[in-house]
Amino acid sequence: MSRATVHDLLERNEIAALQQWLAEHQPHEIADELGRTDELHAVLLFRLLGKDEALAVFEELDPPEQQKVLAGLRDHSFRELVEAMDPDDRVRLLGESPAKFVNRVLVGLSPQERATTAALLGYPEGSVGRYMTPETVTLRQDLTASEALSRIHERGPDAETVYTLLVVDDRRHFIGTVSLRDLVLAPGQRRVSELADPERLRVRAGENAEDSARLMQDANLLDLPVVDSEERVLGLLTIDDAVELIEAADSEDIARQAAASPWSGHYMSVSVLQLARSRVVWLLLLIVAATLTVNVLQFFESTLEEVTTLALFVPLLIGTGGNAGAQAATASVRALAVGEVRTGDVLRVAWRECRVGLTLGVTLAVLGLGIGTAFVGVGVAATLAVSLVAVCGWAAMIGATMPLLAKRVSIDPAVISTPLVTTLVDATGLIIYFMVAKAFLGI
Repeated sequence: MSRATVHDLLERNEIAALQQWLAEHQPHEIADELGRTDELHAVLLFRLLGKDEALAVFEELDPPEQQKVLAGLRDHSFRELVEAMDPDDRVRLLGESPAKFVNRVLVGLSPQERATTAALLGYPEGSVGRYMTPETVTLRQDLTASEALSRIHERGPDAETVYTLLVVDDRRHFIGTVSLRDLVLAPGQRRVSELADPERLRVRAGENAEDSARLMQDANLLDLPVVDSEERVLGLLTIDDAVELIEAADSEDIARQAAASPWSGHYMSVSVLQLARSRVVWLLLLIVAATLTVNVLQFFESTLEEVTTLALFVPLLIGTGGNAGAQAATASVRALAVGEVRTGDVLRVAWRECRVGLTLGVTLAVLGLGIGTAFVGVGVAATLAVSLVAVCGWAAMIGATMPLLAKRVSIDPAVISTPLVTTLVDATGLIIYFMVAKAFLGI
């Protein structure tokens, strides 16, 4: 059945057909369908799921969709579902919820789960401590491999993962990690301390969650130990949470580069008003910034009156400069995100992109000179050609360095979005154009 058919079945309340559809699809597919529907239909679809399948589907939902489902459940079902969630998933849900909803969740939890959730909520927002799972298996360094396997059998059912095992001393200080594979294959009497990798990468709970996820990506890790300031083990950042962190960060960057505020939730279920609100502020700011271009044109009005053909190439010039700046800005933000450049590289990046821009400008200038000469004469064509070289070099340098400078002063580089760079380059590109015209045409 297609997604449109599922919507029709929900509208017609055809329960048997909906149950058949649910039985034929995976949790992530069901979660996507729930995200597309309104609250009433989402709850109806969710209630048709079996207990185990319902939890699997619920964990695939983003926090806004989880709130939507929980809001329609009775207290017993509500408590049962939030109690079964992993602590890190529960904290992510509460971090995006109103206070009334948070209180309802905390009140419905068992004392143990409430204490675990409160502990994770105590870490700063955006820190890896909020995303780690404390449900891990720790092994004392003096255990033998056989004793360690017995402990895994005992504690494993309550752990989120058993593939990476944290080795600690008597005070829970981090000694290293050992994989389940190495432990199973080791001789039974071999000590865990001999199998542990003491050089395993680890992070402090207060460190940035996105940076920690990027570290896992760069080092090809399935999980990352999290410790406190005294190197005591707190938990693990697992690959599923790392992937979600990177996806959320990339989505936010894409939204900001398009001059919009990021929103949470499924696109198809977000209201039109919410989408408009995420974009309107930036559009207002860009309108204000665009007045710079108007002021430049007004300032050089007399130049345009003397050589009116210059006006023909204004759209071409500012469009080319804006695009060159946007390309450089996008490359710079991406390189920052994946750690390929640092803020200290700003001068090297500026010089590099300036040369890239000049190379592009020369290529375009050759074309512009030929076309311009055929239509408006050598003087204006030469003005256009030289301006293209200068504007492309300037635009690429500005577009690449602005995100780096923003990062240095603790501003999200993506905020220095493509439209903002384009607007700035439009105004400064016109200044370059008219200054070159004055020099070449003697006006």
